[in-house]
Parts: sequence; structure tokens; C-alpha cells
Amino acid sequence: MLSRAHIARRGGFSLGEAQVFFKVRYRHQQRQKPPGSKVNEYKENQNIADTSLRPVQTTVLGVTAKVCLVPFSLSNYNTGQLKRPKSLLDKNSNSEVTCKKSKKAEIKKSCRRLLTPKMEATSSKEESTLQKSSLDVHAESNKWQYKSPSDTVVLSPDTESSQEGDSDEDTTPGLDDFSELSPYERKRLKNISENANFFASLQLSESAARFREMIKKRQPPESKRKKPKKKENETGCRRSMRLLKVDPSGVPLPAAPIQTVLEVDENPLIPPGPLEMTPENQDDDNALFKGFLQTWAEMSKTRSKNTEKELSSIKSYKVHLNGMVISEDTVCKVTRGSISSMAIHPSEMRTLVAAGAKSGQVGLWDLTHQPKEDGVYLFQPHSQPVSCLYFSPANPAHLLSLSYDGTLRCGDFSRAVFEEVYRDETRSFSSFDFLTEDASTLIVGHWDGSMSLVDRRTPGTSCEKLIKTSLSKIRTVHVHPVQRQYLITAGLRDIHVYDARCLNLSRNQPLISLTEHTKSIASAYFSPLTGNRVVTTCADCKLRIFDSSCISSKIPLLTTIRHNTITGRWLTRFQAVWDPKQEDCIVVGSMAQPRRVEVFHETGKWVHSFLGGECLASVCSINAMHPTRYILAGGNSSGRVHVFMN
Repeated sequence: MLSRAHIARRGGFSLGEAQVFFKVRYRHQQRQKPPGSKVNEYKENQNIADTSLRPVQTTVLGVTAKVCLVPFSLSNYNTGQLKRPKSLLDKNSNSEVTCKKSKKAEIKKSCRRLLTPKMEATSSKEESTLQKSSLDVHAESNKWQYKSPSDTVVLSPDTESSQEGDSDEDTTPGLDDFSELSPYERKRLKNISENANFFASLQLSESAARFREMIKKRQPPESKRKKPKKKENETGCRRSMRLLKVDPSGVPLPAAPIQTVLEVDENPLIPPGPLEMTPENQDDDNALFKGFLQTWAEMSKTRSKNTEKELSSIKSYKVHLNGMVISEDTVCKVTRGSISSMAIHPSEMRTLVAAGAKSGQVGLWDLTHQPKEDGVYLFQPHSQPVSCLYFSPANPAHLLSLSYDGTLRCGDFSRAVFEEVYRDETRSFSSFDFLTEDASTLIVGHWDGSMSLVDRRTPGTSCEKLIKTSLSKIRTVHVHPVQRQYLITAGLRDIHVYDARCLNLSRNQPLISLTEHTKSIASAYFSPLTGNRVVTTCADCKLRIFDSSCISSKIPLLTTIRHNTITGRWLTRFQAVWDPKQEDCIVVGSMAQPRRVEVFHETGKWVHSFLGGECLASVCSINAMHPTRYILAGGNSSGRVHVFMN
């Protein structure tokens, strides 16, 4: 800090100090001090005697000024007139006008810092003298207190925080041009240029380029595992002479002949043409089988007329059902595999049950024979599952069977032969029914959604007409018992009713579509006597009954029965069928415990449950009722048949 005694001892200014002094003097002469304001005041609550003169960063607007230099001596002024200047920090008073934002870049460029005493050691002698003189001039000018409204000083927010820094800058520009850089800025730029030249001399870019070339990625060499060298004198492991294919004497054995392995089809197709009716579980010369065939010849003369019989009341029907029981003698294994279709012969004299298996077998069981195993006859007319079985309505000695293997055969027990009615190895059959009462014309459903019209009176095993439908699959086909021109088909989720008179080779549209089902459909059947009802079985655990008394544009839904139809993978799917004696009642298998077969009325009311106790310990998926007698036959997935009878 420069004191008044120090200024008096100097006695004069140098040339540089004079220039700065006259410039500052000129600036203060141009100022006009408004009343009540002060310039370069000290901070509040500070003692003048203890306050050091600290230069504060100030902002000066560029002003063009012309100065005439006149010889001047500091001795003209009394030392008492030089007062210690107040703090430059309060120079930014509220009365001063702030700089505009548009000149922010210019203000920053013109801002300079005063050198602090710490930097005097590093500065030259002339620069140190210039700084001291400028501070004295500021002290002298503050005594006069001249101000100019056009020259405004602004203190930025960063100025206060930088007051305690290590270095300050000089805010005094050159005399002729205020944009001239201060010595500190010139030294700063000089240092920057020297540093740039120094780094350029290091040639870092060239070194970096050389390093990039050196650090290029090289593909690692493939590591090849060296095989250990075999020692010549090392004894190898012992190996058997059998593996070396050498006999004990050391002579090589002859090469074994190559045996070709033929792939055996699990389900080979049965050769076309008629097949002899030869039971697989009994001998051909068995006297029981010959007597069985003679019995069938006698039964072929019988006829049954179900339409002439009147329906009994529900009460009497329940009484008859309660009298039907099962015993160990009425349970027998008929086929080797799971049962997929069943039929009961309409004979009034004998009880004959036919069962079709998934293995392609057809089993016949005569319940009048004792022991019961002697009354079972097993045949193999097909190679794949038998999905449909019917006794001919014209000749009860004929049993027609349809299989997935694309064949439809008729077992004539009077001649002991299985005749081939229809054969198409390129298609898979699903179901069939008789279009005429004499069983001469058949309608066959295919798994690909098409149907075939077959006439048994024409020679050969081909169909008369191949009909395409709008269904993607057909599971069951059933003909109306009275109006035989109508037939109903069960697809995946839709049920269609067609008119056989309007079927052609192209894609046929149904007369009626039943779209109430939400999941896969298992079956759909007309009621056996009048055809006024239709029962469907669906995988959504519902049995639906429709009113088909008037086949028009729509068949209304009458009843929905909740029933568990989820059989799983290993059990045959349920198919609800009508009782031919009581066509307003349906029979269906059940998953409930204990195992049972249930009967429901068309109104949805439960009628009866067939419980067998220990004799019925499995699920009977496929069931059939005798057309005139109170006999129920149910088949399970192991080939066993359960018969309930009076």
C-alpha cells in the first residue's frame, strides 16, 4: 500500500506514470457528480485507518478521448490533499448505470485486472512503477470527486468473489486506444504462444501417429495343440483280440456280411380285397366259433321296428334304469387297445356287443357264452383306429366298420368274410352313416373336411361323388332318421346341416350353421326316432340340445347342460348319444368319482347314474344302448367292456 509519505519522497513521475496520471485526471474531470452519491467509497463498518488499498476489478465503457500532455510535478500538490482512497468495492452503487447485454462481449474484452503486490516480484521494474503511480492517481482523483454520467463503472457478481485472489488486473487501457491490451494480458498471450510453440516442438501428433501404427490389432495366431509324440519303446494299452478282429492264432477274421435293416411300419395297411373272418384269439377249427357263425345266420332273419314303439313316461323309464345292474360276468376285456367305437346288436334273443379299438381291431362279445372269455372273438380288419361301427339296418348279420386308414369294410358273419366297401388310401375317414333305409347308400366324412357318397350296389371300391364342404375337418356325420335328405356334420367348432340333394363337387354351403360352441366339438347326433332334437358334445364342458323339429334358416338352442368333458390325453373323448328307446334322454360318460355313466333329460335334468362299485372302476368314454332292451354297454381306454342289464 502506497502512503502519502512515500509519494512525497518520490518527488515526481516517470513518463509512463505521467501518461497514466493525465489520463485518469481527464476522466475524472469529465464526470459530473450527482448529489448524494460517492465514488470509490469504503465498505460499510470499516475503519479508514485500517483499510488497505485493494484494487477492484472494474468495467469501463470505451470512451474516445484526446489528451494533451503538459509537464506536471507532484510537488505542486500538498501531501495533505492526498487522502487515502475509499474501497473500490462500493464503486458499483445503485445510482450507476449498468452495461447493456448487447455489449457483454466488448465489456469482457475491456475488463482488466490490477497487479497485486505479490506479482510485483515477477513484473518488470517499469510495470511495477506504473501500477504504483496509477494507484496514487486514483487516490488523488478521489479527492476531487469528479464524475461523469457517460462513464459508468459496473461491478460483476464474480468480482467480489475474486477480491481475495492471488492477482488483480489493471483496468487502464492505453491513452490513445482503450481497446489496447494491458501488460498482464500481453504477458498472458505471450505465455500462451510460448506454450503452443513448446508443445509444437514436442511433435506429439507425429508420435501419436506412430503409436497408432504400432498398436494395430493383429489376429492372434491359431493355437494348434501339439500332439504328443509317441515313444518308440513305449508299450501300448492291451486290446482284446475280438476288438482287433483277430482270432487267437493272430489270423485276421473275415469281414462280417452287411445286413440290411428294413424299416417296419407300425401300422401296415391291410391288403385290398375281402378278408377271411379269422379270430386272432381262437383256432379256426374251434366248434364254438362255428356255432357263433350259425347263430349270426339265424339272427339275420330278424328285423326290428323301433318307430312303431311308443315312448314310455319318465317315471317308468327311471324304474327300468334302476333295475339295470352290473356284475363280474358282464365285464370283460374285448380288445387289446383303447375302445374308440361301440355298437349293440338289435337282436331280442342274444346279447352281442361289438367294439372297435384304436389298434384297428374289431371285437365281438357274446354274453350268453360261459365262461365269458369263450364268447369273445377278436379280428383285425383295419390297421388304424376304428372310429365308427354300425350294424346294418337291412341285414343284422352285417357289421360295417370305418377306420382312419381309409377303408370301409362290411363284416358278413353269415359268410365269415370282411368285404371291402370303400377304399381311398390318400384320405383318412372319420365317420359314416346310411343315407337310405336299405343301407345301400352311405355318406362318409373325411378328416380333411370333405365327404364321399358311396353306393354299395355299384362294383368296385370307389365313391360315386367326392363332395367338398366349408369345414376344415369333419368328426361325425349323422343322417336325419325321418327326412333322410338332411345330414348334420360336426366340425372343429361349427356344426353344419346339409341337404344331400343339393350337394355338388364344388365347395358347398350349409343350410344351417350352429355357431354356439366355443371350443372343439366331439360329436353331433339327431334324435333316433323323430329327429326333432340334436345333441352336441363340446370341449367347453357343455352338452347342448337344439330344436330341429323344423329345419329352416335357424335351429334354436333349447338346453345347455354343464358336464365335465375334459378327458385328457390318454382317454377317448366323450360322445353323448341318444337312447333309442327314449329319444328325449341322452347317455354320456362321466369323470366324476365314483366312476359312473350318467343319463340326462333333454330339459337338462339329471335322470339316472349307472354305478358299478368295484365292477366299474374306470371311465367309460364310449357308450351304446340297445334299441329295444334295457342294456347299456360302455367301453374304456384299456379295451374293457362294461354291460348294465336287467
